[in-house]
Amino acid sequence: MSDRSSQHSNYPLLDRVDKPEDLRRLEVKELPELAAELRNFFIDSVAETGGHFAAGLGTVELTVALHYIYNTPFDRLVWDTGHQSYPHKILTGRRNRMSSLRQHGGLSGFPKRDESDYDTFGVGHSSTSISAAVGMAIAAQHEQQGRKTVAVIGDGAMTAGMAFEALNHAGDLDTNLLVILNDNEMSISPNVGGMSNHLARILSGKLYSSAKEGSKKLLGRMPPVWELARRAEEHFKGMVIPGTLFEELGFNYIGPIDGHDIDVLVRTLKNMRTMKGPQFLHIVTQKGKGFELAEKNPTSYHGVSPFDRHTGKSNTSNSGVKKKSFTDIFSDWVCDMAEQDDQLMAITPAMCSGSGLVEFSKRFPQRYFDVGIAEQHSVTMAAGMACDGVKPVVAIYSSFLQRAYDQLVHDVALQNLPVLFAIDRAGLVGADGATHTGNLDISFLRCVPNMTIMTPADENECRQMLYTGFQHNGPASVRYPRGSGAGVEVQSEMQAIALGSAEVRRQGKDIAILSFGTLLDKAMQVGEMLDATVVNMRFVKPLDAALIIELALQHNTIVTVEENVVAGGAGSGVNETLASHRLNPHILNIGLPDYFVEHGSQAELLQQYGLDRDGIHKQITEFMTYNHCQSNDAKVKSVI
Repeated sequence: MSDRSSQHSNYPLLDRVDKPEDLRRLEVKELPELAAELRNFFIDSVAETGGHFAAGLGTVELTVALHYIYNTPFDRLVWDTGHQSYPHKILTGRRNRMSSLRQHGGLSGFPKRDESDYDTFGVGHSSTSISAAVGMAIAAQHEQQGRKTVAVIGDGAMTAGMAFEALNHAGDLDTNLLVILNDNEMSISPNVGGMSNHLARILSGKLYSSAKEGSKKLLGRMPPVWELARRAEEHFKGMVIPGTLFEELGFNYIGPIDGHDIDVLVRTLKNMRTMKGPQFLHIVTQKGKGFELAEKNPTSYHGVSPFDRHTGKSNTSNSGVKKKSFTDIFSDWVCDMAEQDDQLMAITPAMCSGSGLVEFSKRFPQRYFDVGIAEQHSVTMAAGMACDGVKPVVAIYSSFLQRAYDQLVHDVALQNLPVLFAIDRAGLVGADGATHTGNLDISFLRCVPNMTIMTPADENECRQMLYTGFQHNGPASVRYPRGSGAGVEVQSEMQAIALGSAEVRRQGKDIAILSFGTLLDKAMQVGEMLDATVVNMRFVKPLDAALIIELALQHNTIVTVEENVVAGGAGSGVNETLASHRLNPHILNIGLPDYFVEHGSQAELLQQYGLDRDGIHKQITEFMTYNHCQSNDAKVKSVI
């Protein structure tokens, strides 16, 4: 983003707020104008950089109110997932760095502990905020310094079992914890307005709290009378507010209130900050608030590329022929396969659009299941389907499959059930960074018995492997990256590929490059440069052991290439095969390092980690040079 010094007149109040302590010097009557300026700055910022958009627009007023009432960062503020945290970043000393958002070496698109003291918990995956906040509240109780803890969670994130596990535990504790439900989509609470706001102020006020506590002490000596009074109170609140569930879990429920009314938010939060024990505040907001196009279509504006803020049109160039993404390939395949086989059922944990199931959901609504942010449930439900003869396909991101690992192992693989996992976003994902990078799935799947793992090199192979996995009578996975491939023509006819069959794409000498997945085109280029044999391995499990042995007998050096961590990855499988047959060629495993990959474009990250053409070539030549020197040293020593 350009230097904003020339635009300071557009943000007179925001220019006075670098940190939350500056915000807390403002008068309450100035906060609505600050929120308006913050929203405009946020729109300008994301229009230039791209990023998560609609969710943050909906939490502007809440962000201002929280930092105004709570003594952050001493008081802990935990955001769930983090899509809505950009206004928080702007108010916590990072406004001048927003131009670097989600760019290589710049600000993360999610809260990140080593980026700011105000980011109390690193997130990126959903439904963790309440559990983290419970832990922090327990620590605060132990320290006895008066620290407050607040968790902000969206209604979508409340679909995950983990959120309710945390609520169930928190309600049984006497820790001072506030959970804020940001209700921006589900129709939990139609009764938002003046009455609800007025009721919230009453229920969170000192008079009501004191009266309730006094009544408890007085009537507590007469148990039947107190129980009657307690039930009468719950009945009254249940008629007016939808808080019965949270009250039963042990929380004092307040709301719903208008999450865009700064005055109501500030007064309610001020009252609730002094209340003891687990508290629950229900606010209602609008995704995309303040940007008309995002208000009308928040899903399309959930995450955006740079755009014109006046028209909403993307600034990204679309010149030339647009290649189909691997997600598009899956979308086409799953619809075509469903036409042929009415037993196919498609499941996704809240990623209909991202996983390519929009068209399927329209054409086959009775066979489409979006289970919400409930990865564990999605996998075990698929296992149940497979037990009774239908054919489930679970469309899921690589990094989200981690959350259902036990279910994959225990409920699917252990029972050897025919469930197909279409694993999107495998490998480097770009701007979303470490929380979304799919760099572990080969490693954590490879050790699971009964699991078949396929790594297509191009679009057509992806389609044929999806068909292969669907026909396989056992657990199978096809992993493919974010974005498009090389533009290979996709055949409409579907043919199964023999399990564990690799193919030699180029015959060379001395060096054999074994490529797993879409790095094959780069491996082919390096093969030409080094006159090396290049193999499209296609399967991580089962491996083509016979071909690996043959290559080891014919070449001095075996090189494996994969877009996964080297530790436990496909290359490790090749090493194990060679070792089990007592073959000892020089072995070089090329892949991602043993640490979490930061954000940046996919091209930048491939270059950084030596997985582009030049990086692969450099690693091989350096390895060959080292081994040549070692070999010459050994010869000299033998002569001596």
